[in-house]
Amino acid sequence: MADIKLTNLVKAYGKTEIIHGVDLDIKDGEFVVFVGPSGCGKSTLLRLIAGLEEITSGTLEIDGEIVNHVDPAERGIAMVFQTYALYPHMTVEENMGFSLRMNGVDKA
Repeated sequence: MADIKLTNLVKAYGKTEIIHGVDLDIKDGEFVVFVGPSGCGKSTLLRLIAGLEEITSGTLEIDGEIVNHVDPAERGIAMVFQTYALYPHMTVEENMGFSLRMNGVDKA
């Protein structure tokens, strides 16, 4: 787990601002859920935290380190989708084990 802090986080596509200056402080071990109607920015916010979208302005800190320009693989966090099947062509076991294999975790 990790501490995650968003400070005045903004995401814009051209002149259209999608995420409007979000401030959020999530402590290690806290469970957070983003709820809202379709198109309100939930997935975009998660993609910003995971590093899958570029932050327009503001800061994102993970464990006290500003990670705005840190590669997603180097952030030490992951995004969980509403469905377990990140890769629908894989079995449940393959989906669950994918991250472990990518991180070189030995088989039990």
